[in-house]
Amino acid sequence: MNKTEMAKVEGYLRRKFANHSLRLVARPKKTDSAEVYLGEEFIGVLSVDDEDGDRSYNFSMAILDTDLED
Repeated sequence: MNKTEMAKVEGYLRRKFANHSLRLVARPKKTDSAEVYLGEEFIGVLSVDDEDGDRSYNFSMAILDTDLED
C-alpha cells in the first residue's frame, strides 16, 4: 500500500468507527499490509487482497483474554 492508499483507508476507518485516533502505519519490508493503532496501542493488521482483480482490505484484530479483564 502506498501513502495515498493508506490515507484513504485510514480516513474510512476513522469515519466508520468515529475515532480520529485510529491510524495506519506502514510495515517495514511489507507492502501488502499496514499496522493499525488506536492512539499508541497496536490493535491489529490491515492486509490488502488483490485476488480475482478486486482490491479489498482485511482488518484482523486479536483480543486476548487478559484484555477483557479491565
